[in-house]
Amino acid sequence: MASDNVDSNMDREMILADFQACTGIDNIAEAITLLELNNWDLVAAINGVIPQENGILQSFPSEASQATIFGPPSQSEAADADAGTAVPPPSSSPSSSSPQSSSTSAFCPISPSSRHIVERQSRMLNFRVEYRQRTVELVIEDNSTIRGIKDLLQTELGIPASKMQLKGWKSGDVSDSTVLRTLHLPKNNSLYVLTPDIAPTASTSQNSALQESLNQNFLLIVSHREAQRDYNLNFPGSRTIQEVKRNISDLTNIPVRHQQWEGWPASASDDSMTLALSGISYPCHHLSVCRRSSPANAQEPTEECADVHMISDSEGDEYEDATEFGVDDSEMFGMSSSGCRKSPMMPENSENEAEALLHFTAEFSSRYGESHPMFFIGSLEAASQEAFYGKARDRKLLAIYLHNDDSVLSNVFCSQMMCTDSIVSYLSQNFITWAWDVTKETNKARLLTMCTRHFGSVVTQTIRTYKTDQFPLLLIVMGKRTSNEVLNVIQGNTTVDELMMRLMGAMEIFTAQQQEDIKDEDEREARETVKREQDEAYRLSLEADRKKREAQEREEAEQVRLEQMRKEQEEEKEAIRLSLEQALPAEPNGDPGEQISKLRIRTPSGEFLERRFLGSCKLQVLFDFVASKGYPFDGFKLLTTFPRRNITQLDPGSTLLEAKLFPQETLFLEAKE
Repeated sequence: MASDNVDSNMDREMILADFQACTGIDNIAEAITLLELNNWDLVAAINGVIPQENGILQSFPSEASQATIFGPPSQSEAADADAGTAVPPPSSSPSSSSPQSSSTSAFCPISPSSRHIVERQSRMLNFRVEYRQRTVELVIEDNSTIRGIKDLLQTELGIPASKMQLKGWKSGDVSDSTVLRTLHLPKNNSLYVLTPDIAPTASTSQNSALQESLNQNFLLIVSHREAQRDYNLNFPGSRTIQEVKRNISDLTNIPVRHQQWEGWPASASDDSMTLALSGISYPCHHLSVCRRSSPANAQEPTEECADVHMISDSEGDEYEDATEFGVDDSEMFGMSSSGCRKSPMMPENSENEAEALLHFTAEFSSRYGESHPMFFIGSLEAASQEAFYGKARDRKLLAIYLHNDDSVLSNVFCSQMMCTDSIVSYLSQNFITWAWDVTKETNKARLLTMCTRHFGSVVTQTIRTYKTDQFPLLLIVMGKRTSNEVLNVIQGNTTVDELMMRLMGAMEIFTAQQQEDIKDEDEREARETVKREQDEAYRLSLEADRKKREAQEREEAEQVRLEQMRKEQEEEKEAIRLSLEQALPAEPNGDPGEQISKLRIRTPSGEFLERRFLGSCKLQVLFDFVASKGYPFDGFKLLTTFPRRNITQLDPGSTLLEAKLFPQETLFLEAKE
């Protein structure tokens, strides 16, 4: 028995080595898992990882049969095998049978046992992708990424890849960088696309018209006014306005945020809009672009608005030579000679916080562009409620952005940090972002009052300690069970990488706390569910007991009623019987000369009733006598024995003599049917 176990273990080690050599899977745990899924069937496991073009692999011949088919290895082959070189099997002799040939045609021997190493090749995967009323068929290699599929769909559907949500993966949601091979997908797959940011069209005809316009090529003739040069550019209708502006930035060296355009239609209000939907003329549209003028270019700066430089050593080099790109210091830091101030980010003494934040968002967009974090419109209390007090799985961190126009860092922080795509995306996904302008003392005092009310005096004092040139600030706040905690205060003199790292660090702390909250919430909901189920079971039990008690009471009442009716009927019958008994004529004594009829009546219980009647008595007297004994006329019939006659069917007014019940007769009672 022990020897069998040893042999089994050795066989599995050989299978594992062969499987890794054939598939190229170096991870032993992964290889063992795949083999166990196929019950250590080497052929099935290899077919599962490396599907063949002409079907599945044939069964591997045993070593003995391999020796028979290929013959023993030559000395040169053995030397090559020892050197780690794959040696092809010798050709079969003419006498080899065809079955052997077919079985070895798909066999890949492995060195050093004179087997070929099977190269792990790319698989072609088929995808059927549904989007609204369209279906797209794709064929792509399994070494491609999810982003590759989205790029193909962008060409087919005319939808920006960034706005697609690709759903239908059996492993759950995946990122754009995920390699298809790591998902272990079958050859044929079905997916669907969601675009929540793109409203559906009204009808199928509109869909077809939109698709046609997305596939059209637009010729944009762009005039660069400063250089007095025209650019003839061809773009597909699926290209966005933002992408066009970036291409122009590459051609003219004018950053997108400094481009001033003429010629775009009024409907082209969103840079994420495609050319097909922007309303431009087809097939040709004229545009012009120049660098946005700055007040600093129109007049000499005053002493108060002298050139300033970043105080951060790490960022100094980046902005020191900004003038090489046509950006002067006053434009870089948002300062100009006309009072060194643009319109305020937030009005002073605003009564409504939501209106103040709407003004802040609009001013922020006009200064730094539409690509910025989505600021929460509402009070700080409402933002806290949105971030902290939902279900544990839906909670987020609260990012409080504090702006100060008096700080030279504000413009750089907003344009170079807050408007960076990676920061915008990360804040939008993981944070509720609320903003406030503390340039005016009244607005700052109002903020401190709100912070004291919601976060305590420690946070308020912390904000007070920061000087103007340390603004803007980004406070990262996490909601806890008993209080809210400020995890981090990020100052304006930072870099994009440092900002992202600090945001991610706060997110790690929050995620750990969130997992605990989710666990506690699940346990609490489980307890509440059990309690609700118990309460419901108790309520149902009480309801069942109540219904049972009511049914029992109804049954008892019915029994009482029936018993009462029975008693009343018996009393009525008894009263009738007594009245009949009292009305009966006296039984004759048998005096001479009287015609006496002696009747003997057998009851259903077997008893006999005997009485003498005058022959001249009516049958009704006989019937009354029987009824007085408890056998009423309407319930029983009176019969003679032989011949059998039903006396109750005779005329009650006839006499006993006429009914031939004289001088004596035996009768019996029988219940009527």
